[in-house]
Amino acid sequence: MTIDVPAIEHFRSKLCAARATLLALAETRDASTATVELDQSSVGRLSRMDAMQQQAMAQNTRQRAELELRRIEAALRRCDDGSYGYCADCDEPIDPRRLELDPAATLCITCAERRGQ
Repeated sequence: MTIDVPAIEHFRSKLCAARATLLALAETRDASTATVELDQSSVGRLSRMDAMQQQAMAQNTRQRAELELRRIEAALRRCDDGSYGYCADCDEPIDPRRLELDPAATLCITCAERRGQ
């Protein structure tokens, strides 16, 4: 089983759409990760703690989004160099159903299970 050009183009469009979504979300998320104001006269202690918790959650979300963006960019590079759709461990084709669920997948299901992913 090999990955044909129309299939690669299908997955490339899915990857580009996912990248566009992540980049659009990044623009709205930036305000949430701003430094929390520590002026107790303008914000109460509990409100400040809540704001700090929300900031931490927003930073974690940003880090996960950045990781996903790196995965997507790497998958797009693989589309360009002809290695897209092949397992990084065993070099066998990745089942298109797996790529449909995660177009940035780098491992076939066998190798992913072996690694515990």
